[in-house]
Amino acid sequence: MKRARPLRIGLVLALGLLVVVASVLLSCALGPQPISIRAALAGVDPDRAILLHLRLPRAILAALVGASLATAGAALQAMLRNPLADPFVLGVSGGAALGGSLVLLAAEAASQLFHAGGFLGGAPPVALGAVLGAVGATALVFALGRVGGRLVPQSALLVGVIFNAFVIGVIGVLKILVRPEQGARLLYWLEGTIGYESSTTITVGGCFIGASVLALVALSARLNLLALGDEEAASLGVEVTRSRAAVFFAASAATGAAVSLAGMVGFVGLIVPHLVRAVTGPDHRLLVPASALFGAAFLVLADTGARMAFLWIGTEPPVGALTALIGGPVFLWMLRRSTRKA
Repeated sequence: MKRARPLRIGLVLALGLLVVVASVLLSCALGPQPISIRAALAGVDPDRAILLHLRLPRAILAALVGASLATAGAALQAMLRNPLADPFVLGVSGGAALGGSLVLLAAEAASQLFHAGGFLGGAPPVALGAVLGAVGATALVFALGRVGGRLVPQSALLVGVIFNAFVIGVIGVLKILVRPEQGARLLYWLEGTIGYESSTTITVGGCFIGASVLALVALSARLNLLALGDEEAASLGVEVTRSRAAVFFAASAATGAAVSLAGMVGFVGLIVPHLVRAVTGPDHRLLVPASALFGAAFLVLADTGARMAFLWIGTEPPVGALTALIGGPVFLWMLRRSTRKA
């Protein structure tokens, strides 16, 4: 029995990695301009340019964002002991978007007053602002979600929904205070779009996401105990306050980095952990890394679907719209099911 568990973990993770590779290859092969992967790898243009400078970076970006949001969702669901928890629903994504927006607004003001806003509006400061915004939103939601000193999951979800609505209004106001190109970037965040980012932006975001996901994987054994409740975890030797803070920060950082790259892509952190949990079970030592892999594949496929859905009219919806179309009914179904159980 002791050998069966590592074998099962290895098989699930190997399957997840294969699915990620297959989804990336599919994303690279499909598009408005047909290309040959073999010709692109042989250096033949324009196939090579389309593959290496457009489709592959976009697929990598989608994979990073999907892995980040799915991992954060799995961690937050364990902390709240509620499968309805999601970075988007809880307002963490909204806080990240607000943090990044404030950095862009500061960059706009600096460029007008001192002609020195270029660095402030670059990828590292915006990503840092988004991470700090996500951390602040998480702290706010979990503070206001307490009733009688105890965290009530339903209250936290309600606070997150209200905070998201507040953030959308604030960003809508900020949009009129910046130049049109910066306003378009704020709108891009609200919609949730996988775009064509520079290698620097992808690298910076990837570093934030990689560190956050690895931290959550390292904390996955503690998540098993924290999911039992604070008192039970403490009785089993877990330092609840320190462990909870570490998970909060890592999940917030993962969400903030994802939002800085692609905006508010909703429900990935709800759909993917729920589907993975149905196959792997509740053990977070397997659930967290598996959610990262299948979350990456899920968003790559969703972005490919969004890119191809309206190809016949020469446009594409933001991937956030597609995940909302899938995730909204899933959320309502899960909410209805949890209400019946209660």
